[in-house]
Amino acid sequence: MLRSLGDPHLAAQYVHVGGTNGKGSTAALIESVLLQSGQRTGLYTSPHLSDFAERIRIGGESAGDQLLEDCARAVLPLAEREDASFFESATVLAFEAFRRSECETVVLEVGLGGRLDATNVVDPRVTVISSIDRDHSDYLGDTLEEIAAEKAGILKPGAPAVVGPLRPGPRDVVLDRAAEVGVPVDVLGRDMSVADVSVGLDVTRFTYRSGGWASGIRVNTPLVGEHQARNAALAIRALERFDSSVSVQDVAVGMAEVSWPGRFEVVNAQGECWVLDIAHNPAATRALAEMVTALPLPRPVVLLLSILGDKPWSEMLPPLLASASASVFTNAPSAPAERRWNPADALQAASEWPVEVETDFGRAMRRARELAGRGTVVVTGSAHTVGDARNLILTRTELE
Repeated sequence: MLRSLGDPHLAAQYVHVGGTNGKGSTAALIESVLLQSGQRTGLYTSPHLSDFAERIRIGGESAGDQLLEDCARAVLPLAEREDASFFESATVLAFEAFRRSECETVVLEVGLGGRLDATNVVDPRVTVISSIDRDHSDYLGDTLEEIAAEKAGILKPGAPAVVGPLRPGPRDVVLDRAAEVGVPVDVLGRDMSVADVSVGLDVTRFTYRSGGWASGIRVNTPLVGEHQARNAALAIRALERFDSSVSVQDVAVGMAEVSWPGRFEVVNAQGECWVLDIAHNPAATRALAEMVTALPLPRPVVLLLSILGDKPWSEMLPPLLASASASVFTNAPSAPAERRWNPADALQAASEWPVEVETDFGRAMRRARELAGRGTVVVTGSAHTVGDARNLILTRTELE
């Protein structure tokens, strides 16, 4: 498909970002700093929360309808000819949109895995692997080492790699792959570090150090959580590897001005506190539960939870339910029918916690708010759940 369009993916330089959790945040942070440095940027991420255009950002803004329509007219006949998947088609469309918009640098988030992902057609200037944990085991393998091998498939000759703090087994797999293709690897905790981390409801502060910035940079970002400090450190190191002209000022301002909704996003609407987080696998839900417990959210905390049925929800539930006073299980309207969980089955597995089931999403949101009162409703489980809830909260539709 790309060849038929004249190889639009060859028109820009790339930062390629993979990993289990944190890759989207890391990509958004890199984009924000590059924007601050004056570059014409593209950002490709998935999934979206509310609108497909969120997946393709140009110059920091979602791609315009006319651009997407024009690109779709070029791509759809090719997609039909090749019987391409939705993600393959979307990726080709994104490359074409970036070319038509004359993007200099594109930050490209891996969709799933890495080795066989549709984004893995580029020759990047630098690659990032944010984390490795269990997710999509039906595609990527049952062990962390198997998953690491798929993630490490984005490593390519000539592109230095920046890697998060991995466990020994998957770390060895990534390092072996890097040695095989002959690229240097910077590992968080070894080649760069994060210190003096403090987390509030709307900011994470930390000090970043590396060989290039040994005296340290004090960074503030609106992305909340200690894990976001680690993601930001990976982003900064990738930027050091990508373009040595990126300044401390570019980093400081870019990190502070990043926009990345749905990641411990605290929304105060008409005196009501909502927390929106797309946590959709065990590692992400554990991190979310820790933040809900540790941060000074208005109490009580009530969960509104809808998880896709093909996720290990029985493993995801305990830390979340233990962090809340009550929970409401439901199904997000935008979740594909064939992937929806059965809240009644989940209720049986959660019998030791106070849980209710309300299958209608709007009524479930109202019930969660009723239980929380002036406290906090935490909406989580998937991007579908957060996107649907966010739309209702911001428009007040079905919540009055």
